[in-house]
Amino acid sequence: MPRLKQVSRADAPPEINDHYDLVFGKERDPLVEPGTATGTPGNWHTIWAQSPKILKAFQAFGYRDATVDAKFIELAIMRTAYLRRSQFVYSQHAKGARAAGVSEDKIEAIPYWSSAACYDQAERNVLTFIDAVIGEDGRMPDKVVDDLKQHLTEVQILELAYLAKSFDLHATLCVAFRLEYDDVPERVVEIPRPPTPRAQNWLDPASWNT
Repeated sequence: MPRLKQVSRADAPPEINDHYDLVFGKERDPLVEPGTATGTPGNWHTIWAQSPKILKAFQAFGYRDATVDAKFIELAIMRTAYLRRSQFVYSQHAKGARAAGVSEDKIEAIPYWSSAACYDQAERNVLTFIDAVIGEDGRMPDKVVDDLKQHLTEVQILELAYLAKSFDLHATLCVAFRLEYDDVPERVVEIPRPPTPRAQNWLDPASWNT
């Protein structure tokens, strides 16, 4: 379950009702009938409905406003989601990449793109840039930007960076608040030892000579 409260249609302000109409359908209460057209639960929208100003800020500059090729954008967002371990953002933008005309081999190879032969040089330069902006928190050699300038204008580079960091935020908060497909238990937990040891206990020096 999401870690924050969801807002019902009855409790939503007018601007949120308009948003709910767009995402969930006319007059439908997403808390009573959850689910979106893409099959997601939809709780990303219902928790942010607590703060319409933040929801509006999220939508202020979207990837549909950018001048960057949609294929580059979707590859960049998929790689961002993979690096931030967000199943939700990754899954949604795999669909977005497909709709933008990205081939199946390129969608499949996002986790191991650097060793995949399917990407052209422009795509490789975009993904190298994303690995630096997201994976290395912005630390990169000059050559990374210089190479990208061979394919994108400086305005487009700014757009790509802004969108990647925007979806970095979305991905991170989906994981933090357990939203959508990121509503999963923590997997890094202690596994208890068996009640009767079946091998030497290397954690206990006293047992080494026994």
